[in-house]
Amino acid sequence: MDLRHEGGAKPLLRPALAIRDLSKRFGSFTAVDGITLDVAEGEVFGFLGPNGAGKSTTIRMLCGLLEPTGGGGTVGGFDIRRERDQIKSNIGYMSQRFSLYDDLTVNENLDFFAGLYGLSGARKSARKAQVVETGGLEGCGGSPARTLAAGMKQRLALGCAVLHEPGILFLDEPTSGVDPASRRRFWDLIYGMSEGGVTVFVTTHYMDEAEYCGRVGLIDKGKLVACAPPAALRATGMQGAVLSIRCARPSEAAAALDGARHLHEAALFGDLIRATADDAGAGAAEAVEILAARGFGPVSAEPVPPSLEDVFMSLVSRRDAGAAGGGGEASK
Repeated sequence: MDLRHEGGAKPLLRPALAIRDLSKRFGSFTAVDGITLDVAEGEVFGFLGPNGAGKSTTIRMLCGLLEPTGGGGTVGGFDIRRERDQIKSNIGYMSQRFSLYDDLTVNENLDFFAGLYGLSGARKSARKAQVVETGGLEGCGGSPARTLAAGMKQRLALGCAVLHEPGILFLDEPTSGVDPASRRRFWDLIYGMSEGGVTVFVTTHYMDEAEYCGRVGLIDKGKLVACAPPAALRATGMQGAVLSIRCARPSEAAAALDGARHLHEAALFGDLIRATADDAGAGAAEAVEILAARGFGPVSAEPVPPSLEDVFMSLVSRRDAGAAGGGGEASK
């Protein structure tokens, strides 16, 4: 059972989201810079980037909470400039910060949001019961929201956002500040809704969470750097190779690789060093030579599959290098 009932969301005849050259400026600062993308009905779409990249500004424009400076688009077929009230009535939105009322109990929060969405009678009772059951909130109805653990607050906020069974759900950094087990359970709820036909647009700065999404849009400094399924990004988005280096005293050894000719961005990764290289063979040979000569042996270095974080950093570096050299933005 998921957070939606059997009635489900009605199929959309157009893409759930269609965004064209969307921009937002605050004075001289450009927070979102010409984003274009489509999101399909029932898709779990991840919007991934560091803090300050423009994720929350984008999602607030799509939810009808901010007026775009340039470009436009539709959400559920409604224009984000002219039909903002209709958008607000037909979506669910869970903000980055816990947006419920701390002094109200779980039941009172559910009642309040049910009233906002116009739910009453048998439908209201059924939806409340389903949210409580699916969110694991049984026995908490009389507890003030402020007393709940972070993961339970998160599930309550999600339940309130989907009480009215929206066809499109926006989640802005929904798992920030919760433990890994709660994050995993939260994503199980998202999958359940997607299987029921709900479109989920989720922003996150957790690179590992992108693996849970059907497609991922990588955003940096307001620009969409790339957009593809996670596997495709890992297969084609990385320039060069990623090396895993094993040696003695890795925390000291990482600094010894600064300035290496073939290696870039060497950093500690657990008890290993992870580095990028233009050529895997040349980079591995150089790492072994440098570290062995400086007493960090025995040393081994081998190529490993890139993570999405590796891909993201590679794409951003290429874009920045292209801009600095006058070649423009790296290909999307």
